[in-house]
Amino acid sequence: MKILVLNCGSSSVKYKLIDSDTEKVLAEGGVEKIGLPDSFLKFKRPDGSKETIVTPMPEHKSAVSNILNILTDPKEGVIKSFDEIGAVGHRVVHGMEKFNKSVVITPEVIEKIKECYTVAPLHNPANMTGIEAVTELLPGAPQVAVFDTAFHQTMPAKAYMYALPWEAYSKYGVRRYGFHGTSHRYVSKRACEFLGLPYEKQRIITAHIGNGGSITAIENGVSVDTSMGLTPTEGLMMGTRSGDVDPGALVYLAKEMNLDADGLLKLVNKQSGVMGVTELSSDMRDIEDAIAAGNERAKLALDMYEYRIIKYIGAYTAALGGLDVLVFTGGVGENQLVTRERVCKQLAFLGIDFDEEANKCRGEEVELTKPGSKVRVVVIPTDEELMIARDTAALTKDLK
Repeated sequence: MKILVLNCGSSSVKYKLIDSDTEKVLAEGGVEKIGLPDSFLKFKRPDGSKETIVTPMPEHKSAVSNILNILTDPKEGVIKSFDEIGAVGHRVVHGMEKFNKSVVITPEVIEKIKECYTVAPLHNPANMTGIEAVTELLPGAPQVAVFDTAFHQTMPAKAYMYALPWEAYSKYGVRRYGFHGTSHRYVSKRACEFLGLPYEKQRIITAHIGNGGSITAIENGVSVDTSMGLTPTEGLMMGTRSGDVDPGALVYLAKEMNLDADGLLKLVNKQSGVMGVTELSSDMRDIEDAIAAGNERAKLALDMYEYRIIKYIGAYTAALGGLDVLVFTGGVGENQLVTRERVCKQLAFLGIDFDEEANKCRGEEVELTKPGSKVRVVVIPTDEELMIARDTAALTKDLK
Protein backbone atom coordinates (compact mmCIF):
# COMPACT_ATOMS: atom_id res chain seq x y z
CA MET A 1 0.00 0.00 0.00
CA LYS A 2 1.21 3.52 -0.79
CA ILE A 3 0.86 5.84 2.22
CA LEU A 4 1.00 9.63 1.95
CA VAL A 5 2.37 11.12 5.18
CA LEU A 6 1.60 14.80 5.84
CA ASN A 7 3.01 17.12 8.50
CA CYS A 8 1.16 20.41 8.31
CA GLY A 9 2.46 23.52 10.03
CA SER A 10 0.95 26.99 10.12
CA SER A 11 2.61 27.99 6.83
CA SER A 12 4.14 24.75 5.61
CA VAL A 13 3.41 21.15 4.64
CA LYS A 14 6.03 18.39 4.63
CA TYR A 15 5.22 15.15 2.83
CA LYS A 16 6.52 11.68 2.07
CA LEU A 17 4.98 8.96 -0.08
CA ILE A 18 5.99 5.60 1.38
CA ASP A 19 5.38 2.06 0.12
CA SER A 20 4.28 0.35 3.33
CA ASP A 21 5.16 -3.11 2.01
CA THR A 22 8.83 -2.30 1.32
CA GLU A 23 9.04 0.83 3.53
CA LYS A 24 10.73 2.58 0.61
CA VAL A 25 10.31 6.36 0.27
CA LEU A 26 8.88 6.91 -3.21
CA ALA A 27 8.73 10.71 -3.05
CA GLU A 28 9.31 13.52 -0.55
CA GLY A 29 9.28 17.27 -0.33
CA GLY A 30 7.28 20.12 1.07
CA VAL A 31 5.53 23.42 0.66
CA GLU A 32 6.67 26.58 2.44
CA LYS A 33 5.42 30.14 2.87
CA ILE A 34 1.74 29.24 2.44
CA GLY A 35 -0.31 32.42 2.22
CA LEU A 36 2.59 34.56 0.99
CA PRO A 37 3.23 35.71 -2.59
CA ASP A 38 6.47 33.73 -2.85
CA SER A 39 5.13 30.37 -1.64
CA PHE A 40 6.90 27.39 -3.17
CA LEU A 41 6.89 23.61 -3.53
CA LYS A 42 10.17 21.74 -3.26
CA PHE A 43 10.68 18.04 -3.92
CA LYS A 44 13.45 15.48 -4.31
CA ARG A 45 13.68 13.26 -7.39
CA PRO A 46 14.51 9.54 -7.17
CA ASP A 47 18.07 10.32 -8.36
CA GLY A 48 18.56 12.70 -5.41
CA SER A 49 18.33 15.94 -7.38
CA LYS A 50 16.01 18.63 -6.07
CA GLU A 51 13.53 21.01 -7.68
CA THR A 52 11.70 24.09 -6.45
CA ILE A 53 8.53 25.46 -8.01
CA VAL A 54 7.34 28.93 -6.98
CA THR A 55 3.55 29.16 -7.25
CA PRO A 56 0.77 30.97 -5.33
CA MET A 57 -0.70 28.83 -2.54
CA PRO A 58 -3.02 31.00 -0.44
CA GLU A 59 -4.09 28.20 1.92
CA HIS A 60 -3.41 24.57 2.81
CA LYS A 61 -5.92 23.10 0.38
CA SER A 62 -3.97 24.52 -2.56
CA ALA A 63 -0.71 23.32 -0.97
CA VAL A 64 -1.98 19.74 -0.65
CA SER A 65 -3.42 19.99 -4.17
CA ASN A 66 0.00 20.96 -5.53
CA ILE A 67 1.61 18.05 -3.67
CA LEU A 68 -0.89 15.61 -5.19
CA ASN A 69 -0.34 17.12 -8.63
CA ILE A 70 3.45 16.72 -8.45
CA LEU A 71 3.04 13.12 -7.30
CA THR A 72 0.98 12.38 -10.43
CA ASP A 73 2.85 14.71 -12.81
CA PRO A 74 3.63 12.95 -16.15
CA LYS A 75 7.31 13.98 -15.90
CA GLU A 76 8.09 14.31 -12.19
CA GLY A 77 5.46 12.05 -10.65
CA VAL A 78 5.81 8.58 -9.15
CA ILE A 79 2.16 7.48 -9.40
CA LYS A 80 -0.32 7.64 -12.24
CA SER A 81 -3.43 8.61 -10.28
CA PHE A 82 -4.65 9.58 -6.83
CA ASP A 83 -6.27 6.15 -6.58
CA GLU A 84 -2.83 4.65 -5.93
CA ILE A 85 -2.71 6.42 -2.55
CA GLY A 86 -4.12 3.82 -0.20
CA ALA A 87 -4.30 6.03 2.90
CA VAL A 88 -3.04 9.28 4.39
CA GLY A 89 -1.29 9.59 7.75
CA HIS A 90 -1.19 12.92 9.56
CA ARG A 91 1.08 14.12 12.31
CA VAL A 92 -1.09 15.72 15.00
CA VAL A 93 0.81 17.44 17.79
CA HIS A 94 -1.54 17.34 20.78
CA GLY A 95 -4.02 14.68 21.84
CA MET A 96 -4.25 15.56 25.56
CA GLU A 97 -5.70 12.57 27.46
CA LYS A 98 -8.17 11.90 24.65
CA PHE A 99 -5.75 9.79 22.57
CA ASN A 100 -3.21 7.24 23.78
CA LYS A 101 -2.58 5.73 20.34
CA SER A 102 -2.96 6.45 16.64
CA VAL A 103 -6.54 6.37 15.34
CA VAL A 104 -8.50 6.32 12.10
CA ILE A 105 -9.93 9.81 11.57
CA THR A 106 -13.72 10.04 11.93
CA PRO A 107 -16.01 13.02 12.58
CA GLU A 108 -15.82 12.16 16.30
CA VAL A 109 -12.02 12.14 16.21
CA ILE A 110 -12.01 15.49 14.44
CA GLU A 111 -14.12 17.02 17.19
CA LYS A 112 -11.76 15.70 19.86
CA ILE A 113 -8.72 17.07 18.02
CA LYS A 114 -10.43 20.46 17.92
CA GLU A 115 -11.05 20.25 21.67
CA CYS A 116 -7.25 20.25 22.05
CA TYR A 117 -6.90 23.61 20.28
CA THR A 118 -6.72 25.51 23.57
CA VAL A 119 -3.48 23.78 24.64
CA ALA A 120 -1.93 23.69 21.15
CA PRO A 121 -3.23 26.81 19.38
CA LEU A 122 -0.26 26.99 17.00
CA HIS A 123 -0.14 23.31 16.06
CA ASN A 124 -3.46 21.46 16.11
CA PRO A 125 -5.37 23.94 13.90
CA ALA A 126 -2.56 23.70 11.33
CA ASN A 127 -2.65 19.88 11.52
CA MET A 128 -6.42 20.04 11.00
CA THR A 129 -6.04 22.04 7.78
CA GLY A 130 -4.28 19.06 6.24
CA ILE A 131 -7.01 16.67 7.34
CA GLU A 132 -9.69 18.94 5.89
CA ALA A 133 -7.78 19.38 2.62
CA VAL A 134 -7.37 15.62 2.13
CA THR A 135 -11.04 15.05 3.01
CA GLU A 136 -12.00 17.34 0.15
CA LEU A 137 -9.35 16.35 -2.40
CA LEU A 138 -9.19 12.59 -1.69
CA PRO A 139 -12.64 11.80 -0.30
CA GLY A 140 -12.19 8.05 -0.67
CA ALA A 141 -8.87 7.76 1.14
CA PRO A 142 -8.86 6.62 4.79
CA GLN A 143 -6.95 8.98 7.09
CA VAL A 144 -5.07 8.32 10.33
CA ALA A 145 -4.01 10.73 13.08
CA VAL A 146 -0.68 9.99 14.80
CA PHE A 147 -0.21 12.07 17.94
CA ASP A 148 3.07 13.43 19.31
CA THR A 149 1.67 13.05 22.81
CA ALA A 150 0.24 9.51 22.57
CA PHE A 151 3.42 7.57 23.43
CA HIS A 152 3.70 9.43 26.74
CA GLN A 153 0.19 8.57 27.96
CA THR A 154 1.74 5.66 29.88
CA MET A 155 3.44 8.04 32.33
CA PRO A 156 2.34 7.58 35.96
CA ALA A 157 0.54 10.44 37.69
CA LYS A 158 3.56 11.21 39.86
CA ALA A 159 5.46 12.06 36.66
CA TYR A 160 2.80 13.96 34.74
CA MET A 161 1.10 15.99 37.47
CA TYR A 162 2.16 19.55 38.34
CA ALA A 163 2.04 20.77 41.94
CA LEU A 164 -0.64 23.32 41.11
CA PRO A 165 -4.16 23.69 42.53
CA TRP A 166 -6.13 20.56 41.60
CA GLU A 167 -8.51 22.65 39.49
CA ALA A 168 -5.66 23.33 37.05
CA TYR A 169 -5.76 19.64 36.13
CA SER A 170 -9.38 18.70 36.71
CA LYS A 171 -10.90 21.71 34.95
CA TYR A 172 -8.22 22.89 32.52
CA GLY A 173 -6.25 19.72 31.78
CA VAL A 174 -2.93 21.23 32.85
CA ARG A 175 -0.39 18.39 33.22
CA ARG A 176 2.72 17.06 31.53
CA TYR A 177 1.89 15.56 28.12
CA GLY A 178 5.26 15.45 26.40
CA PHE A 179 6.03 15.62 22.69
CA HIS A 180 8.26 14.01 20.04
CA GLY A 181 6.52 10.79 21.06
CA THR A 182 6.58 9.28 17.57
CA SER A 183 10.33 9.87 17.39
CA HIS A 184 11.01 8.49 20.89
CA ARG A 185 8.92 5.42 20.08
CA TYR A 186 10.73 4.79 16.80
CA VAL A 187 14.32 5.28 17.95
CA SER A 188 13.92 3.32 21.20
CA LYS A 189 12.56 0.28 19.34
CA ARG A 190 15.06 0.61 16.53
CA ALA A 191 17.95 0.92 19.01
CA CYS A 192 17.03 -2.42 20.57
CA GLU A 193 16.72 -4.04 17.13
CA PHE A 194 20.12 -2.61 16.19
CA LEU A 195 21.74 -3.86 19.40
CA GLY A 196 19.89 -7.20 19.46
CA LEU A 197 18.21 -6.50 22.80
CA PRO A 198 14.64 -7.32 23.93
CA TYR A 199 12.77 -3.99 23.88
CA GLU A 200 10.36 -4.88 26.67
CA LYS A 201 13.18 -5.64 29.13
CA GLN A 202 15.34 -2.50 28.84
CA ARG A 203 15.78 0.75 30.71
CA ILE A 204 16.21 3.27 27.89
CA ILE A 205 16.75 7.01 27.73
CA THR A 206 16.16 8.65 24.35
CA ALA A 207 17.64 12.08 23.70
CA HIS A 208 15.88 13.77 20.78
CA ILE A 209 18.03 16.90 20.62
CA GLY A 210 18.08 19.57 17.97
CA ASN A 211 16.51 22.99 17.51
CA GLY A 212 13.70 21.49 19.57
CA GLY A 213 14.62 18.88 22.11
CA SER A 214 13.24 16.43 24.64
CA ILE A 215 14.46 13.47 26.66
CA THR A 216 12.32 10.46 27.55
CA ALA A 217 12.71 7.66 30.09
CA ILE A 218 11.40 4.33 28.78
CA GLU A 219 11.00 1.29 30.98
CA ASN A 220 10.05 -2.10 29.56
CA GLY A 221 8.80 -0.53 26.35
CA VAL A 222 6.69 2.32 27.76
CA SER A 223 7.34 6.00 28.43
CA VAL A 224 7.51 6.75 32.17
CA ASP A 225 8.72 10.36 32.05
CA THR A 226 9.63 13.01 29.52
CA SER A 227 11.08 16.51 29.65
CA MET A 228 8.49 18.52 27.69
CA GLY A 229 5.30 19.43 29.51
CA LEU A 230 1.87 20.89 28.77
CA THR A 231 3.58 22.58 25.83
CA PRO A 232 6.91 21.99 24.04
CA THR A 233 8.52 24.86 25.99
CA GLU A 234 9.46 22.96 29.15
CA GLY A 235 12.59 20.92 29.71
CA LEU A 236 15.82 21.24 27.75
CA MET A 237 17.33 24.46 26.52
CA MET A 238 16.49 24.58 22.80
CA GLY A 239 17.22 26.69 19.75
CA THR A 240 14.77 29.47 20.61
CA ARG A 241 12.83 27.97 23.55
CA SER A 242 13.86 28.63 27.13
CA GLY A 243 13.21 25.20 28.58
CA ASP A 244 12.95 25.08 32.38
CA VAL A 245 12.73 28.51 33.99
CA ASP A 246 11.48 29.83 37.33
CA PRO A 247 7.80 30.82 36.85
CA GLY A 248 8.46 33.73 39.21
CA ALA A 249 11.10 35.02 36.80
CA LEU A 250 8.49 35.09 34.03
CA VAL A 251 6.04 37.03 36.20
CA TYR A 252 8.82 39.49 37.04
CA LEU A 253 9.80 39.93 33.38
CA ALA A 254 6.18 40.33 32.30
CA LYS A 255 5.85 43.25 34.71
CA GLU A 256 9.23 44.82 33.97
CA MET A 257 8.97 44.44 30.18
CA ASN A 258 5.24 45.20 30.06
CA LEU A 259 4.44 41.89 28.35
CA ASP A 260 0.96 40.43 27.93
CA ALA A 261 0.38 36.67 27.63
CA ASP A 262 1.18 36.63 23.91
CA GLY A 263 4.33 38.64 24.51
CA LEU A 264 5.46 36.24 27.20
CA LEU A 265 4.80 33.24 24.93
CA LYS A 266 6.90 34.87 22.22
CA LEU A 267 9.70 35.51 24.71
CA VAL A 268 9.99 31.89 25.90
CA ASN A 269 9.28 30.24 22.52
CA LYS A 270 10.92 32.48 19.93
CA GLN A 271 13.45 34.73 21.66
CA SER A 272 15.10 32.49 24.26
CA GLY A 273 17.25 29.36 24.26
CA VAL A 274 20.51 29.35 22.32
CA MET A 275 19.38 32.36 20.28
CA GLY A 276 18.48 34.34 23.38
CA VAL A 277 21.78 33.73 25.16
CA THR A 278 24.06 34.24 22.15
CA GLU A 279 22.01 36.83 20.21
CA LEU A 280 23.64 35.20 17.18
CA SER A 281 21.78 32.11 15.99
CA SER A 282 19.70 29.12 17.05
CA ASP A 283 21.72 26.80 14.79
CA MET A 284 24.41 24.81 16.59
CA ARG A 285 26.64 24.86 13.51
CA ASP A 286 26.78 28.65 13.79
CA ILE A 287 27.45 28.37 17.51
CA GLU A 288 30.39 26.02 16.94
CA ASP A 289 31.83 28.48 14.39
CA ALA A 290 31.41 31.34 16.87
CA ILE A 291 33.15 29.34 19.62
CA ALA A 292 36.07 28.67 17.28
CA ALA A 293 36.26 32.44 16.71
CA GLY A 294 36.48 33.03 20.48
CA ASN A 295 32.89 34.10 21.23
CA GLU A 296 32.42 33.60 24.99
CA ARG A 297 28.63 33.76 24.97
CA ALA A 298 28.49 31.08 22.30
CA LYS A 299 30.64 28.89 24.55
CA LEU A 300 28.35 29.64 27.50
CA ALA A 301 25.26 28.71 25.46
CA LEU A 302 26.74 25.36 24.41
CA ASP A 303 27.79 24.64 28.00
CA MET A 304 24.26 25.40 29.19
CA TYR A 305 22.71 23.31 26.40
CA GLU A 306 24.83 20.26 27.21
CA TYR A 307 24.49 20.68 30.98
CA ARG A 308 20.69 20.44 30.73
CA ILE A 309 21.00 17.24 28.69
CA ILE A 310 23.36 15.72 31.25
CA LYS A 311 21.08 16.69 34.15
CA TYR A 312 18.00 15.11 32.59
CA ILE A 313 19.81 11.90 31.69
CA GLY A 314 21.10 11.69 35.25
CA ALA A 315 17.67 12.34 36.72
CA TYR A 316 15.96 9.79 34.49
CA THR A 317 18.63 7.19 35.24
CA ALA A 318 17.70 7.61 38.90
CA ALA A 319 13.98 7.38 38.07
CA LEU A 320 14.58 4.15 36.11
CA GLY A 321 16.81 2.66 38.80
CA GLY A 322 19.64 2.33 36.31
CA LEU A 323 20.28 2.57 32.59
CA ASP A 324 20.82 -0.01 29.86
CA VAL A 325 20.65 2.01 26.63
CA LEU A 326 21.13 5.70 25.80
CA VAL A 327 19.96 6.83 22.35
CA PHE A 328 20.92 10.05 20.57
CA THR A 329 18.71 11.32 17.76
CA GLY A 330 17.53 14.61 16.21
CA GLY A 331 19.63 17.16 14.33
CA VAL A 332 22.20 17.63 17.10
CA GLY A 333 22.06 14.08 18.42
CA GLU A 334 22.71 12.63 14.98
CA ASN A 335 25.35 15.10 13.82
CA GLN A 336 27.12 16.99 16.59
CA LEU A 337 30.10 14.89 17.63
CA VAL A 338 31.38 17.18 20.35
CA THR A 339 28.08 17.27 22.27
CA ARG A 340 27.73 13.48 22.20
CA GLU A 341 31.30 13.09 23.48
CA ARG A 342 30.97 15.65 26.26
CA VAL A 343 27.68 14.23 27.48
CA CYS A 344 28.93 10.65 27.49
CA LYS A 345 32.23 11.44 29.19
CA GLN A 346 30.45 13.39 31.94
CA LEU A 347 28.23 10.33 32.45
CA ALA A 348 31.11 7.83 32.47
CA PHE A 349 30.33 7.06 36.13
CA LEU A 350 27.16 5.28 34.94
CA GLY A 351 29.31 2.73 33.15
CA ILE A 352 29.57 4.34 29.71
CA ASP A 353 32.82 3.26 28.03
CA PHE A 354 32.84 5.78 25.21
CA ASP A 355 34.45 4.98 21.86
CA GLU A 356 35.91 8.17 20.34
CA GLU A 357 36.63 6.53 17.00
CA ALA A 358 33.08 5.22 16.60
CA ASN A 359 31.82 8.74 17.37
CA LYS A 360 33.42 10.12 14.19
CA CYS A 361 30.26 9.81 12.12
CA ARG A 362 27.15 11.82 11.30
CA GLY A 363 23.61 10.75 10.49
CA GLU A 364 24.29 7.01 10.74
CA GLU A 365 23.19 4.17 12.98
CA VAL A 366 26.24 3.48 15.14
CA GLU A 367 27.15 2.25 18.62
CA LEU A 368 29.29 4.77 20.50
CA THR A 369 30.44 2.44 23.27
CA LYS A 370 33.14 -0.21 23.42
CA PRO A 371 32.45 -3.93 23.89
CA GLY A 372 31.62 -4.66 27.51
CA SER A 373 30.31 -1.17 28.27
CA LYS A 374 27.75 -1.40 31.09
CA VAL A 375 25.55 1.19 29.37
CA ARG A 376 25.32 0.98 25.59
CA VAL A 377 25.07 4.26 23.68
CA VAL A 378 23.81 4.46 20.11
CA VAL A 379 22.96 7.02 17.46
CA ILE A 380 19.71 6.24 15.66
CA PRO A 381 18.53 8.72 12.99
CA THR A 382 14.86 9.33 13.63
CA ASP A 383 12.16 8.49 11.09
CA GLU A 384 8.83 9.81 12.31
CA GLU A 385 7.32 9.58 8.82
CA LEU A 386 8.04 5.85 8.66
CA MET A 387 6.40 5.37 12.07
CA ILE A 388 3.33 7.31 10.88
CA ALA A 389 3.22 5.20 7.69
CA ARG A 390 3.41 1.98 9.73
CA ASP A 391 0.57 3.05 12.01
CA THR A 392 -1.49 4.20 9.06
CA ALA A 393 -1.01 0.94 7.16
CA ALA A 394 -1.84 -1.16 10.22
CA LEU A 395 -5.05 0.75 10.95
CA THR A 396 -6.35 0.97 7.38
CA LYS A 397 -5.34 -2.33 5.77
CA ASP A 398 -8.87 -3.72 6.11
CA LEU A 399 -10.74 -0.50 5.26
CA LYS A 400 -10.30 -0.42 1.48
